[in-house]
Amino acid sequence: MGNAKAFLSINRKEAGYRPVLDRITDFGEVEQTLNSEDRQLQASRCMECGVPFCHWACPLDNLIPEWQDLLYKGKWAEAYGILISRNNFPEFTGRVCPALCEKSCVLNLEHEPLTVRENEAAIAEHAFLEGYVKPNPPQQRTGKKVAVVGSGPAGLAVADMLNRKGHSITVFEKDEYIGGLLRLGIPDFKLNKEIITRRIDLLKAEGIKFETGKEVGKDLSTKDLLAKYDAICLTTGAGVPRDLPVEGRELKGIYFALDFLKQQNRLVSGQTIPAAERISAKGKKVLVIGGGDTGSDCVGTSIRQKAASVIQIEIMPVPPEGTNPATPWPSYPNVLKTSTSHLEGCERRWSLATKRFIGEKGKVTGVEVADQLTGQTTVIPVDLVLLSMGFTQPVHEGLLDELGVKYDARGNVEAVKPNQSSIGKVFVAGDVTSGASLVVRAIASGRQAAKEIAAYLS
Repeated sequence: MGNAKAFLSINRKEAGYRPVLDRITDFGEVEQTLNSEDRQLQASRCMECGVPFCHWACPLDNLIPEWQDLLYKGKWAEAYGILISRNNFPEFTGRVCPALCEKSCVLNLEHEPLTVRENEAAIAEHAFLEGYVKPNPPQQRTGKKVAVVGSGPAGLAVADMLNRKGHSITVFEKDEYIGGLLRLGIPDFKLNKEIITRRIDLLKAEGIKFETGKEVGKDLSTKDLLAKYDAICLTTGAGVPRDLPVEGRELKGIYFALDFLKQQNRLVSGQTIPAAERISAKGKKVLVIGGGDTGSDCVGTSIRQKAASVIQIEIMPVPPEGTNPATPWPSYPNVLKTSTSHLEGCERRWSLATKRFIGEKGKVTGVEVADQLTGQTTVIPVDLVLLSMGFTQPVHEGLLDELGVKYDARGNVEAVKPNQSSIGKVFVAGDVTSGASLVVRAIASGRQAAKEIAAYLS
């Protein structure tokens, strides 16, 4: 521990964000960076607590105090070595993780937690910039072949860990890009897609094969997959969005959030979307139904598309600010969260239930909502509605039904043994078995699945 009293004299300092009027004109990353000196000072604030609650809260068991100390001492390469030993993709989590570790940091008792997430991103970027990150393919191959179906964070973690052990890995992705929701679900203003491409290029150089545009169960039969590979890992995510089956749902102008976000990510990547298929918020009154992170992403995207107005509604009551006795430290607090997108020009409303959609000539023009506390109803004028209420389960049709895997009560693929489906050689990781969750939990699940597959193959 280099500076035992730093937390007493150095305050938390965040990198901050680009000015609102600047960032809403493009899809570049909104978060800025600190210089190396300030970043090292932030790392010095770590108290190396006797009980590191940050480590306890992290699904990846990140050795947070260890790499904070190395960062403070300017040992960037060593810090990256410790970081990557527990987290395959710190450049992803350093940008989009909700930082469970910071909420459990002892300094968060004073609302001044260590800047763990930003420090993590800084170490990863420094490592790539200075050339610490190089391909390291296995010296020998085992002759065992593993198919990973789905290329989100869980699938990439499985592939990376098993490839390191010398198994031959092929990742199948139904979309045209590798990365799953990291690539097509998260807006570029939160995660620049070149960051993903950089890591994928590294994994390719280490021997992992990627096949895009291949939907198993459609473009490739499950029978062939079972016959060709020694083990299969399903990491297809929870792809069924929660719908809102109320009067008027059939009206035009109502879309699922992910359809909207995927289209914009493709546009940013240079693809051309036919005008008839475009979901555009330009000049429209937009209503986002659902108060989570995906809803926030819809807000930021709508603003960048130059919406006339954006309203986000949530059925739950507004959470308390700052602290919540119902979720005390070191638990993750249920408190009001204000994202960068909310600060760009969004009206937020709470305790509102959607009763029906109203339309003219087949197009949505309004949404009737009811106050959960008073029962009073009002109509919100709209031109575009984005449904962002989470996901219910993985898609059963096709791959999963053809395999004949067992489902749990929620419709997820059941793990009858740790990370193993009811079919012996078919394993599971990430949202396909846990339900929709966080990127950091998906990576952790992928790492655990790789351990189980390696044991099975041996």
